[in-house]
Amino acid sequence: MECRESGELHFVFMKYDPEYERLRSNKTKRGGHELDLYLSRKHDDILAKYLLPGTYNKTLSLVIVDGFAVQITDHQANVLRSAKEVRIVEKNQELA
Repeated sequence: MECRESGELHFVFMKYDPEYERLRSNKTKRGGHELDLYLSRKHDDILAKYLLPGTYNKTLSLVIVDGFAVQITDHQANVLRSAKEVRIVEKNQELA
């Protein structure tokens, strides 16, 4: 998705999700694939629910923790912080 506004990379971490925990416990190759699909869809749905299309750019979904990276503005980060599904939103900090 193309980002029309300038933004910075933020990491978004989700609140406890029993389905994520169930899928994560399945250590098979098929289980890993199901987890990847579930998280990607879930994260896309959260962004579509709270932000306007074309105003953000999700760069990746994280599997080891239920979270994702997205390029958004500070205002959009605040919108996501208020979402009931979201635990924390942090701006990426570059190390020198």
